[in-house]
Amino acid sequence: MKQSLLCLVFVLGCGATAGSVALTDAWPATPPDYGDTTATWTRSATLNTGYQEALELAATFKSPEWRAAYAARDAKNRGLTGAAFDQRMAQAQADAAGPYEFELLVTTWDRRENDLDRGKRSVWRVRVLDEQGMEVEPLEIVRDKRSEGVLKSEFPAFGKFSIAYIARFPREKALLGPDVKQLRLHMSSSRGHVQLVWKSGN
Repeated sequence: MKQSLLCLVFVLGCGATAGSVALTDAWPATPPDYGDTTATWTRSATLNTGYQEALELAATFKSPEWRAAYAARDAKNRGLTGAAFDQRMAQAQADAAGPYEFELLVTTWDRRENDLDRGKRSVWRVRVLDEQGMEVEPLEIVRDKRSEGVLKSEFPAFGKFSIAYIARFPREKALLGPDVKQLRLHMSSSRGHVQLVWKSGN
């Protein structure tokens, strides 16, 4: 009986809920530390079928807090100061007002199944769930073609066999706001599913 239950858990997949976050559109007054912020906004899960790991997923939600931290890090690396620094931060804030974005780091046992950029032809379906549990389809999922070194430096969860994608979702759905209690990202195929959860600290 215990073994059957264990197999059931493996087939359905394991979700991840870490510490609470601020699920709001508020832009931070001061850019936070990039490493800490990336860890705060990253969730991960694995999908196991029997004794085989079919999927490993790590996702970073590019919240206003994350975008501010990333822009400040980028400005520092580029040696930007004064007006140039302000311009870089303003651009990041403008980006935060656009489509919601997730950085998806995907590893599959069968490399042919690592195909999120094939749209509706992909083995996988990726959705976010709003506060009411309604599914929101992505506008697009594109391959992040930057070098492995860059991806690893920006997203420590990027593994040796990972492929990075950027998933964009329409802003018409209020995924962030003062009354939002959680944000969920769901990824599924015929093998099973995983769900990542960001819970509000409000």
